[in-house]
Amino acid sequence: MGAMTDGLVLPPGSGRRMGTSGMTLKVGAEHSALWSVFEAEVGPGFDVGAHFHDEAEELFYIVDGELDLLAFEPRIRTAGDWQSWESESGQKVVRGGPGSLMYVPSGCPHGFANPGSTPTRMLFLAAPAGHEHYIQEIADILDAPGPPDVAAIAQVRSRHGIHQLTQMKPGQ
Repeated sequence: MGAMTDGLVLPPGSGRRMGTSGMTLKVGAEHSALWSVFEAEVGPGFDVGAHFHDEAEELFYIVDGELDLLAFEPRIRTAGDWQSWESESGQKVVRGGPGSLMYVPSGCPHGFANPGSTPTRMLFLAAPAGHEHYIQEIADILDAPGPPDVAAIAQVRSRHGIHQLTQMKPGQ
């Protein structure tokens, strides 16, 4: 019988910071085949843009602050502002505070945005593991000088099986 695999205990503030994206990788593909886990700081005005994944499932848990949260197929996928979307059954975008949880199955349009004036902190899980590779590529684009390269973001998303429905907005 082989040796047991040890787990991982991280003190607050540790993990791999991913550029200035506000994302810190806590557990990734080097530790787990099942999921990647991040602590995310979402700056005021940041909007990830509505999108969906071919395969990934995601879970978002708000620790501090508030986010506008979307996790449904809208009646109409408008190109502009996903905050006004509504589902066939009448679901609307929700403003979630501490303790709010959003689960997103693969194929489900979703997004989050910080409508406030202070950063929001959330715990973010993506399955299967490896989402950190995508996040690092996006962080590298956002950290480049000048406005975000919209075409480069779309190309990275496409390569990772992510379909962008509305634009990412970097915030303040």
